[in-house]
Amino acid sequence: MKITAYLKPVCGWSGGVRDVFAHYGLDYEEKLISEPENYAEMVSKSGQALSPCVEIDGKMLADVGGEEVEEYLVKESLVVEQIAY
Repeated sequence: MKITAYLKPVCGWSGGVRDVFAHYGLDYEEKLISEPENYAEMVSKSGQALSPCVEIDGKMLADVGGEEVEEYLVKESLVVEQIAY
């Protein structure tokens, strides 16, 4: 699975996305949108300017939080849902 995450360096929503990837042990490429070339790439690929955006195997999830990313991963059977206690 190829994952690229367009995230802010410090942000609750971006932190939630990072937490989901850590929870499932998923490798991903993080592109900080504080760098102009990463921001331009995110806008070009997602068609909008809000973050976080996560691209999973070519599917762009735009303006999402950790819960939405996890829901997508489970729905598409890319991970098996794990409940944290």
